[in-house]
Amino acid sequence: MLHPSRIEISRGALRRNFRFLKTQVGAQTRISSVIKGNAYGHGIGIFVPLAEECGIRHFSVFSADEALRTHQSRRAESDIAIMGYIADEAIEWAISEGIEFYVFDLGRLEAAGRVAARVGQPARIHLALETGMNRTGFDEPELERAVEYIQAHPDAFTIEGLCTHFAGAESVANHVRVRAQFDRYNAMHAWLDAQGIRARYRHVACSAAALTYPDTLLDMVRLGIAQYGLWPSAETRMRHFQRNSGNSEHRFVDPLSRVMRWSSRIMSIKRVKPGDFVGYGTSYLVTRNQCLAAVPVGYYHGFPRSLSNLGHVLVNGRRAPVVGVVNMSAIMVDITDCADVQRGDEVVIIGRQKRGVITVSSFGDLTRNVNYEVLTRVPAEIPRCVVD
Repeated sequence: MLHPSRIEISRGALRRNFRFLKTQVGAQTRISSVIKGNAYGHGIGIFVPLAEECGIRHFSVFSADEALRTHQSRRAESDIAIMGYIADEAIEWAISEGIEFYVFDLGRLEAAGRVAARVGQPARIHLALETGMNRTGFDEPELERAVEYIQAHPDAFTIEGLCTHFAGAESVANHVRVRAQFDRYNAMHAWLDAQGIRARYRHVACSAAALTYPDTLLDMVRLGIAQYGLWPSAETRMRHFQRNSGNSEHRFVDPLSRVMRWSSRIMSIKRVKPGDFVGYGTSYLVTRNQCLAAVPVGYYHGFPRSLSNLGHVLVNGRRAPVVGVVNMSAIMVDITDCADVQRGDEVVIIGRQKRGVITVSSFGDLTRNVNYEVLTRVPAEIPRCVVD
């Protein structure tokens, strides 16, 4: 009630998404819900219990602070894995709480081993392999030294996972590279198996790989963008449609439902005459008698300044253009062609209203940002609420 806008998180949409995704990955493959970036902007605190309602019992985060928020938010005994940053000083907390974490260099492996020996509890680790992404992970020479260390400290580690990450499974342009990565992963896995190093879960697939490379599903998949109801790319969506349409005339029904809806309200209404300028500077000149509405959402709230004189919102189900420069805390929209608008009426920034819709993709296309950027830039301070 106090904040100028709010985010609605749809329980029903999330349930439908997981139902579809489970049919894609199969009953034998465990789903790890990727909730880095504040659950892709949806809010870790509100999203984790909803995912648990859908049967999810594993969550992947980027850093230790996200692991702490997930740990505080979970209602079931769900597992948590830190894929990225964890300071050496935080390893003891992770081990003590049973938090899993990725190990991708000897420094972290040895630090984990020392802490595990001190607290008398094994570190639950995922061995990350370098297969061609060239970001983080053990290459073959480093892996040999890692195995020697693990074998020398058998009580210090529980190998929860053996993983890698594909360099762009959402685009067919990366097909050869992805296949080469998978081949290298399998070769490294075979070598580790021969050394007696066996992981509870093998996992390489993200949302894009899970939907386009079914042979990469293995024991677990890390589902990020798809669980929130968005496709990793337009190409991924099209490839799914082509495989499942049956014939070219078949109408495509999107199996993914958008979980997030972002709305605000009209703060004030005023009429302006031709020849006047709107807002700061002279970027928008009024050319007819217009009715404008002030909406209390600006670039501070995640509505980019680059959408000045370019973006749209929904008012009474109709698209209303943004006019003038996007301010820190407000935008002006042209409601001249929207009937019966009053102060306090709802304004939809992302989502549906009556027959109108502004998708995350359309919002992002105008700003040249991908879905991931748009979602994660929505401030955590905006209240999130669950709707059915």
